[in-house]
Amino acid sequence: MAEEVWPDAQPFSFEGGDIGVLVVHGFTGCTQSMLPLGKGLAEAGFTVLGPRLPGHGTNVKDMGTRKWTEWTGEAERGLKELLERCEKVFVTGLSMGGTITCFLGERYPERIAGLMPINAAVAKLNPLMPLTPVAKYVLKTIPGVGSDIKDPGAKESCYDKVPVAAAAELHALMKITRRDLAKITAPILVFASREDHVVPTTNGPFILDHVSSADKELVWLENSYHVATLDFDKELIIKRCVEFIESH
Repeated sequence: MAEEVWPDAQPFSFEGGDIGVLVVHGFTGCTQSMLPLGKGLAEAGFTVLGPRLPGHGTNVKDMGTRKWTEWTGEAERGLKELLERCEKVFVTGLSMGGTITCFLGERYPERIAGLMPINAAVAKLNPLMPLTPVAKYVLKTIPGVGSDIKDPGAKESCYDKVPVAAAAELHALMKITRRDLAKITAPILVFASREDHVVPTTNGPFILDHVSSADKELVWLENSYHVATLDFDKELIIKRCVEFIESH
């Protein structure tokens, strides 16, 4: 039986021109966190696809049964759909969505026109992360990491707990993505919040230092925490993404 999906966690798509943008949400969150960015990109005339990653926007138990390859697989399906329909395709994502953005950039270096990871988890996360492959046999869940937002009027739709098995999957995905960062050759615009209580700020500079892209830039977000796509800098992110896409 299929799990019931939250109303604000449904996948979204916007028809636009022949430039496509894949928009990937983060770990324990859902498409709700990426909708403002998706709409902003659509208003600029791009074709936009925002998939819902398996196990997200349903329930914690569902998420705990998922493998990282299911998350990357769903994003890859969206990418392939856009590649079939559009002349050029760009990828952006928040947190684990940013990790997946880099992951796809490593595997499709010739086909992706540009990457825009936002607070991507690649180099480091919680220092306990390396223990999750073992801890999953002892602990079922740990406290949630969602809704780290500076703006008191904004809230992320996300789980209040993290299945340890899913955290172990994220750890595996980060490891493989970190290992292959040098395979990224596409233009890349990296966003990093100055103050982030989920993903250490060192991740942004780390990505920039390890990709092989000749065209690369780091944008510091001065007025947002981790979920920057719903925070005070959300309009800045839209603006910089649109400029980046139009210049490539």
